[in-house]
Amino acid sequence: MELSALLEHPIVSRARARLHETDADTLREQVELVRIPAPSFAEEERGARVLARFVELGLAGAVRDEVGNVLAELPAPAAPHASPVILSAHLDTVFPPDTDLTPRFEGDRVYAPGITDNTRGLAALLAVARVLAGERIRTVRPLLLAATVGEEGIGDLRGVKHLFREGSPLRAAAGFLSLDGSGSGRIVHRAVGSRRLRVTLRGPGGHSWADRGAPNPVHALGAAIAAVAGVQPPPTARSAVTVARIGGGTSVNSIPAEAWAEIDLRSDAPQPLLRLEEEVRAAVRTAVERENRSRARPRRSFPLTELVETIGDRPSGLCDPECALVRAAVAVTRALGESPELASSSTDANVAISLGIPAITIGAGGESGGVHTLGEWYSNRGGPRGIERALLIALAAAGVAGD
Repeated sequence: MELSALLEHPIVSRARARLHETDADTLREQVELVRIPAPSFAEEERGARVLARFVELGLAGAVRDEVGNVLAELPAPAAPHASPVILSAHLDTVFPPDTDLTPRFEGDRVYAPGITDNTRGLAALLAVARVLAGERIRTVRPLLLAATVGEEGIGDLRGVKHLFREGSPLRAAAGFLSLDGSGSGRIVHRAVGSRRLRVTLRGPGGHSWADRGAPNPVHALGAAIAAVAGVQPPPTARSAVTVARIGGGTSVNSIPAEAWAEIDLRSDAPQPLLRLEEEVRAAVRTAVERENRSRARPRRSFPLTELVETIGDRPSGLCDPECALVRAAVAVTRALGESPELASSSTDANVAISLGIPAITIGAGGESGGVHTLGEWYSNRGGPRGIERALLIALAAAGVAGD
């Protein structure tokens, strides 16, 4: 619906005011949620809390799906068979389950691992749900609320990939809006894709003296890493190559039997990403061949072998800045006195964007720092305005019945 009509709608005005009036409750819920461990692949407890809140709010069909996503709908849409709009936030964090998650308050900041990414997004999702249900707002299109699993790291967007799996009716969604982190200006409409590879080299191993001359997987891996570091990303798109983790070996006086590395490739366009992967695989293959030729002893018939596995695959793409969802996000941001910034990132919206579904990711208000570190913090300066922005964008996409 038109933004001017949305802003003047009496029931929407009440919902906006209610967000500000209940902001202390939103922050309190954010602090409660951050105490619940939710590493990727272990989001059950936090998901159970969000599910319980959906039920308490009286949302329709609150359920946890096969992979752990928590879903609910705003009741009684005016056009129940229309393509839905999805409002989401991810449940998981990057921190292991034994991390101390006790919030610490200093001035206007709350310090706790995950307090922003993405406990803030979850608190905003629940705040929007609370005012929509409390004010009995009926949307035109179905509005599906989703708390997703597996957004971070090796979670590889598994929750949202399940939502948009082959044959899913959600592939016909009218729009997808993800709440992730803080801020009130950024609008992520360009999906940075990634291919994450685990390279494993194996050989005969042996004693560093008695078996001298045997092929060494660490030597080959080192040569491969040096070659990967020299790979030049294509100039046609913004891209990056990162060797992120390495390991291997048994002891200082042993020739390693195995060495491994994990490599992160990123680009905001699909073709450069494919080219980067080809170059990395070629670098590994060449390094192994050279190590085998130069070091293999005639009496040993165990050359190095290589295995390159894909451990992450995030699609890339672009949501046209002129599409209705992006234009609505820009207009709402300006109407609330913020400066819209079109941006690129890797978020749950990647999957929808790659399928041609209008999709964006926005912050959920406030300010933050130290994200993905033990010193992560959140400040609620401008917090309610960020959630108000999410509410208005969602309603602009879904429509308000009786407008």
